[in-house]
This record gives sequence, structure tokens and C-alpha cells, in this order.
Amino acid sequence: MKLLKLMLLLAFVTVMAINCKAKKQETTNSEVTKMDRQKYEMTVFQSGNELGKIIIETFPEEAPLHSANFDSLVTSGFYDGTAFHRVMAGFMIQGGCPNTKNHPDNPGVWGTGDPSQKRVPAEFNAGKPEWTHKRGMLSAARTNDPNSATSQFFIVHNHSPHLDGQYSIYGQVIEGIEVVDKIATAPVAGTTPVEKITMQIKKLAK
Repeated sequence: MKLLKLMLLLAFVTVMAINCKAKKQETTNSEVTKMDRQKYEMTVFQSGNELGKIIIETFPEEAPLHSANFDSLVTSGFYDGTAFHRVMAGFMIQGGCPNTKNHPDNPGVWGTGDPSQKRVPAEFNAGKPEWTHKRGMLSAARTNDPNSATSQFFIVHNHSPHLDGQYSIYGQVIEGIEVVDKIATAPVAGTTPVEKITMQIKKLAK
């Protein structure tokens, strides 16, 4: 009986040690992943004058497809010269439509996108308490089809939890939230800024 109890005790200690090691490794991997997040510098212009800079980091560990798509678009220079075409103070600012650059004098097509663009399937993580559309989060704009995201994105101005599980969050603003405020509160005609607000985005070295 004593031998059996000793064997059971050893087995319990071994299992606990393995679990502790696994949890430690999981935590370490998570910390390393967050440290390795790619960062980008967005320079914003209003009527050609610099409004400020926004630093964004993406979440490849949570939204790898959207993060990779954003990275490829930044690397190709796609976003340079595109505009924030839809601005709603207290809600969000939306940009990244190619028509804002390719058809600069036709606001009627801004936001309609290009049907030839690559589509990115949805990446929802609504079950995680931290995965919510809070102020400063970067999320993918889309049509009624959840799997229709392309280049357009929006930055949340104020917490909008009703978007959780409906739109794919893939990054966040880590510096320059005051510039987001400037964009969000710019004078608009409907939801389009009266003075065109454009951007340039570059990838920062790790």
C-alpha cells in the first residue's frame, strides 16, 4: 500500500512539473511573439500639410492573414496617397480605398474598392476578453460578406463592442492617438472630410 501511494505521489509530481513547464513555455512564446510584432509609421496629411504621425503594430499571432496582407500593401507602396474617405467622430476613421488615389476627383467612388483586389477571409477572436474594438484598434473594413476584406481598414475612435466578432481586428495604434482624434474631428461633408486627408505608410525596422 505504501509503495502504491509513493508511486501515485511521484506520478502527480511529474504531471505538475510537465504542466508548469508547458505553461512557462507558452508564456515565453507569447511574450516573444508580442515583442516581434511588426510596426509601421503612418504619416498623415491634410490638404498636403502634415497633420502628424501614427505608429501601428499588427497582430500576426492572432490575425496572420490580415497582418500579411497589410504588410504586403505597405511594402508595395499601395497606401501612399490614399485617403481617409469616411470619418465618423466618436466611432471610427476609414481609409485605404484605391479609388481615393486613382480617382481623386470622384468622391462618389471612394470606398467602393476595386473588384480585382485580393480578398482576405475573416479572422475573428471574439471569445477573448481583450479582443474588442476599443479605442485605437485597427480593423478590416468589408462588404456584407465577412470574407471580403481587401485593403480598406478603419481605426476605432471610441470603444465599439458591437463590431466584435463581425470585423477582423489585426492591429492597434501604439503612438499618435491624438492624430486619430484630429482626423476624427475634422470638418466633414456627410462623412467625407472637407479637406482631403491622405497618408503614407512605411514599415519600421525591428
